[in-house]
Amino acid sequence: QLAESGGGLVQPGGSLRLSCAASGITLDYHLIGWFRQAPGKEREAVSCIGSSDGSANYADSVKGRFTISRDNAKKMVYLQMNSLKPEETAVYYCNARGTSDYWGQGTQVTVSS
Repeated sequence: QLAESGGGLVQPGGSLRLSCAASGITLDYHLIGWFRQAPGKEREAVSCIGSSDGSANYADSVKGRFTISRDNAKKMVYLQMNSLKPEETAVYYCNARGTSDYWGQGTQVTVSS
């Protein structure tokens, strides 16, 4: 099970740090990703981080502004989001993919002045 937190209302250009807490699963063996879904749009991948070497990948739209990280010992995954844009308003989801696929309930991020 995964539980996201850290969403909220932020002004354009602002920052938020999302957290994803895992319970009942061992993160070490899972590929972890952050996805987002805006109203009326399909869910899209934002970033992912590997289970073994911790290598990270980002959607082109967030490169240089978002940073994904993981702490397997604490069973936590983070997404640092800087220079946020209004079009990034969405529900952000954490995903853990291994032998099974786990999703959190999502956390709302609203970027608005």
